[in-house]
Amino acid sequence: MPAIAFSLLLALMGPIVLVKAAVAAQTAPPAPATPVVTAGRFSGEIHIDGRLDEDAWRHAGLIEDLTQQDPHPGEPTPFTTEIRVLVDAKNLYLGVYCHDPDPGAIAVHTMSRDGNIWGDDTVAFVLDTFGDQRTGYFFRTNAAGARQDGLISNSEDMSTNWDGIWNVRTRRVKDGWTAEFVIPSQTLRFTRDLDRWGFNVERRVARNRMVLRWSGTTLDSRLSDFRRAGFLEGVGELRQGLGLSVSPYGLVRGEGGVNGVERVTTGDVGGDVTYNLTSNLTGVLTVNTDFAETDVDTRRINITRFPLFYPEKRAFFLEGSSLFTFGSGLNADFIPFFSRRIGLYAGEEVPIDVGVKVLGRAGHWNIGALDTVMGSTEQTRSTNLFAGRFTYDAGEHWTMGMIATNGDPSGEGDNTLMGADVRWRTSTFQGDKNLSFGAWGSFTSTTETSGRPAGWGLKLDYPNDLWDLFFIYKQFGREMDPALGFLPRPGTRWVQGGGAFQPRPTAPALSWIRQWFFETFVTYVENLDGHVESWRVFTAPINIELESGEHVEANWVPQYESLYEDFEVSDGVIIPAGDYHFTRYRVEAQSSRSRPWRVGSTVWFGEFYTGHLTQVEVFANATVGEGHLRFELSGELDEGRLPEGDFTERLYLLNTTYAFDPDLLLSLNLQYDSPSRTLGINTRLRWTIQPGKDLYLVWNRGWLRSDLSDRPNYLRPIDDQLVVKLRWTFRA
Repeated sequence: MPAIAFSLLLALMGPIVLVKAAVAAQTAPPAPATPVVTAGRFSGEIHIDGRLDEDAWRHAGLIEDLTQQDPHPGEPTPFTTEIRVLVDAKNLYLGVYCHDPDPGAIAVHTMSRDGNIWGDDTVAFVLDTFGDQRTGYFFRTNAAGARQDGLISNSEDMSTNWDGIWNVRTRRVKDGWTAEFVIPSQTLRFTRDLDRWGFNVERRVARNRMVLRWSGTTLDSRLSDFRRAGFLEGVGELRQGLGLSVSPYGLVRGEGGVNGVERVTTGDVGGDVTYNLTSNLTGVLTVNTDFAETDVDTRRINITRFPLFYPEKRAFFLEGSSLFTFGSGLNADFIPFFSRRIGLYAGEEVPIDVGVKVLGRAGHWNIGALDTVMGSTEQTRSTNLFAGRFTYDAGEHWTMGMIATNGDPSGEGDNTLMGADVRWRTSTFQGDKNLSFGAWGSFTSTTETSGRPAGWGLKLDYPNDLWDLFFIYKQFGREMDPALGFLPRPGTRWVQGGGAFQPRPTAPALSWIRQWFFETFVTYVENLDGHVESWRVFTAPINIELESGEHVEANWVPQYESLYEDFEVSDGVIIPAGDYHFTRYRVEAQSSRSRPWRVGSTVWFGEFYTGHLTQVEVFANATVGEGHLRFELSGELDEGRLPEGDFTERLYLLNTTYAFDPDLLLSLNLQYDSPSRTLGINTRLRWTIQPGKDLYLVWNRGWLRSDLSDRPNYLRPIDDQLVVKLRWTFRA
């Protein structure tokens, strides 16, 4: 107990000192002038091909160069960048020319939409279309024209799961590469007649891991922080027309044909209707919603006592999902509204007959509301499910909000959740540092509510480059039961704290190190009677990012678990109830993301409850033909040696994508895990005929591995499905 007390004291000292420093902080030095660019107006047509050869580009608003933000803010570079901005009544256009003294070294690894492009040469920009310095849009492309987009809910939260309708084309040129963007005004929600938006541009040079930016060029600045952004003027005449989008779909689905099950072919239709109630408030109606094209979940091995969190991937729920973000310091320990509860129950799909969403902004209010009617199945009754989230911007630094959900996905009984939160943020603490504080409270009510159905918490956060410190307290009542949320550990009280000292060595002898991370993170959990359930101290005496892009890390992790009941860690291996102290160790090494190939491994080893556990994770990625063909192979092996029994768990993943171009992609996802003994394949062809007009061909097939000793490797087919789906968006 003295060791955990000492570690917890260390974890709390940083935030305590931080609060004292905030009280004693002197007047900040004057901030640099905010840069401004004015979009050029034009009438005519721009052909999106990456050439930037239309006459209109010569009259565009011009940003002549970007400034180095990382690793050496303000220092000159050979990577000059030109950004041009145009608008007409219906579109925003960006033209970017990325000069490069060695164009043969430009890195590209994928053409897939929302693919992993962190190791690629990229250009990104953000738009604060409400002028609130909090929420906005994010758009990025790499040198091959892969598209990535997202929604910004605050300076620290950006979801890249949203898919907007927009287009970009890139082209290699003799001294670098170019990109030509078009963002239709109907893709955005914005305050009508507001002539000035928050705006920032960022370029990444992969081989040097260098970041260039227009505004916000200190190491503590984030691209998603609109308080550090510049301004884009001349957008006040953008219009959204009628603001009406109709997106019908039609599909043909064939299922069965294995194990003597007759193959059945069915058809279905449905779609969404979107209407801009105002220029910044949107209503969406969905009928007979279908998710056939959604990516499958990535399988994981679970050797903990608690359910794993899987992120939302369905497009209908991702649109506007950032508006439902609640609380500070919660992560996946408590999510009041978890949209995967809608349309899924006990791992099976539940039909969504009809749904309505309202998303956007009205004055100082941000609004997100969702109501759906679920169909009935053998396991569930038809039910109505509602979630609403409202936040109010109270001044420059304060945001206050509330959340409510109602309904039970099972259709059994009533369930309601209510919550409120507040957050204060600044990016000018002691001049240019980030500092934030947030608090929340929530309670649930069910048909048989009793005991303690409420929870509350707070977080103090100092997320900066040299020092990254935080403190979190949260408590969940025993009877908290968010039927539309995610709460794996009710009836607990949490204290979390710690941080990282992250120096960037300047001594010549250490020039091979880009940044060193000395980390200590403490998690302490007890029940509401004060009995300790678990604690964990994660330390990183070695965590180095090399100048070449490689990463090396070693960790020491003592921890404690108190089991109130027997815990079956693997099939037939049961750890008896009791108190357990054990120490885990971790080593990790990964090669640079910018290389055409990348390998890495993480190994956990050491004590585990009554015995020992070794976990080995490996991966190897390779790219061929500048993003046209990509292979991602990974695996995990968990070997436990305990007095109660030995166990071995395996997981294998293979993801292969061939891109004919960024609009026509064929992907194959193959997964096998030993706990379920199932092999699954998901193959998907996506053809984006035009932005907003997509054809999908999806094939899913599963096999079950035999557990018979005489046929241990026999795979028996258990399901087969083929879907052809066409979705077409009409706008007016």
